[in-house]
Amino acid sequence: VQLQASGGGLVQAGGSLRLSCAASGGTFSNYRMGWFRRVPGNEREFVAGISSNGVTSYYEDSVKGRFTISRDNAANTMYLQMNSLKPDDTAVYYCAAGYGSVPYEYWGQGTLVTVSS
Repeated sequence: VQLQASGGGLVQAGGSLRLSCAASGGTFSNYRMGWFRRVPGNEREFVAGISSNGVTSYYEDSVKGRFTISRDNAANTMYLQMNSLKPDDTAVYYCAAGYGSVPYEYWGQGTLVTVSS
């Protein structure tokens, strides 16, 4: 499956952005999906994940209550609504897909989110 992330940009602290991840080349509804982020020089970190049917979602502690992950299986697209953004959220955000219980194995190219103070 191929993944294309988009929606990044520059926003002031307290603002909002919505990231999208468009999938192609596979049966999107078979895959659990996730968002990760990486600050240059740091390890990639998990941000949020969602089950294949969209019923279950989970978040890294620092984004709980501010970020919402969702998916539209009919449109083969996943989203990350990011509210109350902080400068610490500045990173390249990646979407990923995993089949069943195996580790995430398909990755998008990343989209840069910059939050100014």
